Amino acid sequence: MTDSDAFVEAVQEENQTPLSRLGSSKSLYADTGGDIDTEPVLEATADAEHAAWQTFEEWADDEDDSAASKAFATTAEEERAHFETVLEHLGDEGYDPQEVPALHEYLRGLESTVDRVGAFVGRTLASTRSKDQVVGYFVGDADPQTAGVFREFGDDLDDQLERAETLLEAVCADADDRERAQEAATGAIEAAYEEYVENLEAMGANPKPVC
Repeated sequence: MTDSDAFVEAVQEENQTPLSRLGSSKSLYADTGGDIDTEPVLEATADAEHAAWQTFEEWADDEDDSAASKAFATTAEEERAHFETVLEHLGDEGYDPQEVPALHEYLRGLESTVDRVGAFVGRTLASTRSKDQVVGYFVGDADPQTAGVFREFGDDLDDQLERAETLLEAVCADADDRERAQEAATGAIEAAYEEYVENLEAMGANPKPVC
């Protein structure tokens, strides 16, 4: 196991509960304000993809580390393509996302390369869980073609996690850097989870899964 594999495993272990709940069926309920239908699901997805595009583009433009800048730019292009694809399925090319998810508010507050790369890992782990629920929605809605589109988004997230792991190896010079990166990864997951909890509690729903 490489250092970066061990890093990802440690982040997953530390955040097992929030990641599990972000991957539960309640995540779509939270993201859509309780309105789990095709249009709200697509709009919530468009909001997330647009925010990711803007975040990574901002990081790429601001980053001094050339490898990190290139990785963030590649990710921004993927997220822009995702956003445009969602708009096509939404049938509203003029849809203009107004909401910035708490996860991306957190990411945009990070300034150091080490923190950003760590948070890149955390964001990707959280996004993979929520994307799985979008796939599940369209499978349940008997729309395998759209489900397939979002599975491809998941494939891109796999590539992004690999990209983040490669960056970790490059930018973390010592144990202190890895600790900072892990704190940032956890911070990203916590930001997503706290918004999930707040959204559910605002609707009178229990954020814990019903066993």
